[in-house]
Amino acid sequence: MSDSLRARIEQYYATVPLLFSEAEEFGPLRLFVRRKPGAPYYGGPSHAQPTAGGASAVTAADIARVRARQRELGVPEAFEWLAEVAPRLRSGVEAAGLPVAERPLMVLDPHHQLQPQPLPEGVTLRALTADDPALPAALALPRLAFAKEGTAVGPAGRKELSEVAGELTENGTVATVRPTIRAGHKTLVAALAPDGTPLAVGHYHPANATTEIGGIGTLPTARRQGLAAAVTAALAAHARDHGVNTVFLAYAEDAVARIYSRLGFRPAGSTLLIANQPARS
Repeated sequence: MSDSLRARIEQYYATVPLLFSEAEEFGPLRLFVRRKPGAPYYGGPSHAQPTAGGASAVTAADIARVRARQRELGVPEAFEWLAEVAPRLRSGVEAAGLPVAERPLMVLDPHHQLQPQPLPEGVTLRALTADDPALPAALALPRLAFAKEGTAVGPAGRKELSEVAGELTENGTVATVRPTIRAGHKTLVAALAPDGTPLAVGHYHPANATTEIGGIGTLPTARRQGLAAAVTAALAAHARDHGVNTVFLAYAEDAVARIYSRLGFRPAGSTLLIANQPARS
């Protein structure tokens, strides 16, 4: 990864949570605290990360103070950071008892011409508006998709999707997300069945002409049809069309990385480390 690309990604991770949260400083660590309930940015933000230039100074006491504040807020005791930016932080977080997971990054080749991916008959792609009738189900879909990771077809389908969508409507999550879509802070793209049911979904949050594509998930009963690839390509094209120059993503499984590679993403030479971050697990 070039120094300039790493700097853009590091700046992105430090900036985009501030669209939805306030930052509280704990010495060399910064904790993002959501302004309102709901899940407009991944499943948070409620995570902490090193401040610029502060990574090497993080102590066990700093980690403990952040975790105490997270417990006070009732949020996961979560951390995330670029491995190359804070190489010593992992040992400190693990010593505190938190498991650390690796998510290698891939970046879209800026010269790659994106091609629309094939879709099953009758399935369409749409960037959802704040008032789109498919929005509640689109927000619900990742919970089912990530409950059982992988690409194998699973049992969860429309009935379960409807139940989770109703829950997110009732608890205010859908209402919280609508303003972020209207403001352009969040874009969701869904692959929709002929009756309007979301079968796959993903999102991005742009900041400073950079964005990470995330939340790519397929309804378990609809897997193995190329829907995730189609949504990813559509998200990247939408981001480019709206002024984003740097498009990157993180992955957890090699099988998924191969899909991204076929779309034009290349290894970025950096790894995102996450500790106890349900939104990225």
